[in-house]
Amino acid sequence: MYSTDANTPRSEIDQRLDKLKKQLEQNHIDAALMVQRADLFYFSGTVQEAHLCVPVDGEPILMVFRNFERAITESPLSRIVPLNSTRAVPEILRQRGYGLPQTIGMELDILPANAYFNYQRLFEGKNLVDISQLIRMVKAVKSPYEIDLMRRAAGLSDQVAGCVPELLREGMTELELAGLVEAEARKRGHQGVVRQRLWGSEVFYGHLMAGPSSAVPSFLSSPTGGAGISPAVAQGPSFRPIQRQEPILVDYVFALNGYYSDHARIFSLGKPAQELMAAHAAMLDVQDLIKKAAKPGTRSGDLYDLALERTRELGYAHYFMGVGKERIRFVGHGIGVELDDYPFLAAGQQLELQENMTIALEPKLIFPEKGVVGIENTHVVTNDGLEQLGQFQDEIVIV
Repeated sequence: MYSTDANTPRSEIDQRLDKLKKQLEQNHIDAALMVQRADLFYFSGTVQEAHLCVPVDGEPILMVFRNFERAITESPLSRIVPLNSTRAVPEILRQRGYGLPQTIGMELDILPANAYFNYQRLFEGKNLVDISQLIRMVKAVKSPYEIDLMRRAAGLSDQVAGCVPELLREGMTELELAGLVEAEARKRGHQGVVRQRLWGSEVFYGHLMAGPSSAVPSFLSSPTGGAGISPAVAQGPSFRPIQRQEPILVDYVFALNGYYSDHARIFSLGKPAQELMAAHAAMLDVQDLIKKAAKPGTRSGDLYDLALERTRELGYAHYFMGVGKERIRFVGHGIGVELDDYPFLAAGQQLELQENMTIALEPKLIFPEKGVVGIENTHVVTNDGLEQLGQFQDEIVIV
């Protein structure tokens, strides 16, 4: 009933589990116990409420609280059993011949404190350790299957961006245009949920803002925030009417079968001021520089330094990725089944790029009271640099 062609193949899940098991073994961890939705999807193929136990030796077991029927049709795993309560997890493991691992790895970066204390009681005498970094590193390097999904998502991002000139008209509000653009994404199969790992982060599809509204900062770890429609959200489009000759930022995530394309373009009703046109061209220059430099073995933090130095040379350092204390000190981020995968092209980061990592590169300039210009594209790390997945024009689209 629930099975679709979008189900993750067993061979893909097996490869991911094998990579995780090697990491566990190298770090002397007997088993992983995962509960977070993105991790469940990545390692089991379903987001149903469950506990996934992956022993270093033996078959993984998925213990499903809700919905068991969906889980057995969505996940290709062989061992899927019903779960009535978290308290039953240790007993299920014993009954199924797993015993209780001495050292259990859990996602302590996202696990609530109360849940952690509960697991301590359930596994009394056992050692609970954090495996969030191991999981994130496994997820950082993508398979051909994953890259194909992200390439398709990027193509759909292009299609959505291509609808904007037909939908845009002077005087309509940011929110009205956003609704029309988001409907185009939904028609093309956008899953409607965008997941982030960072605690407290949330975003709906992305951001569509125009002129001064797009330069309003927010709580997000993002160069742009937007005025939004109320303090309850404090980001994104507002009821402000769109004016002529102001930059319109359409910064959206396309989410397809769990995988993301992050994609930003600038539109305008009539040509914006020449200073904004020149600033946008400068960010395309930065994008091209980073694309050539981002090869396997390059430290992710060095790429941020390179982008900042080039921005200084071009005369835009004051506005790069925010202004003053609102500046965000990164120029790109990993992307996959979460919007904030590894690596981060951020100040001080030492992680070296690997082939087939995927990166959303987003050099932007924020001009208070004027607006935002810049670009964002999703890329794959190759031996020759970054391969851009989206093909929609990078230049400002003048309608």
